[in-house]
Amino acid sequence: VQLQAFGGGLVQAGGSLRLSCAASARTFSSYVMGWFRQGPEKEREFVAAISWSGGNTHYADSVKGRFTISRDNAKNTVYLQMNSLKPEDTAVYYCAASTSSSIWTIRYDYWGQGTQVTVSS
Repeated sequence: VQLQAFGGGLVQAGGSLRLSCAASARTFSSYVMGWFRQGPEKEREFVAAISWSGGNTHYADSVKGRFTISRDNAKNTVYLQMNSLKPEDTAVYYCAASTSSSIWTIRYDYWGQGTQVTVSS
């Protein structure tokens, strides 16, 4: 499975961005999809995950209420809508795919390259 994330950029605090991640897999709809991020001098951290159907999601506490993960299985794409952005959201954002059936999985099997999000104060 090849994953390509895009949509990052520079935005002011309080602004919005939408990230997209396109997958090559014909079986995209069978994967749990997640977004992760790695800020400057920080370890990679979980952001959000979505079930194969899109019916179940969960979020890191730091983004809950501000970010929304969604997917379009017909387009083999997962999205991350980011609103009310804060400088601490600055990071490289990665999408990932898991063969697990649970959105609570910590095991992701495929990773895309990152896309940089920078939030200025």
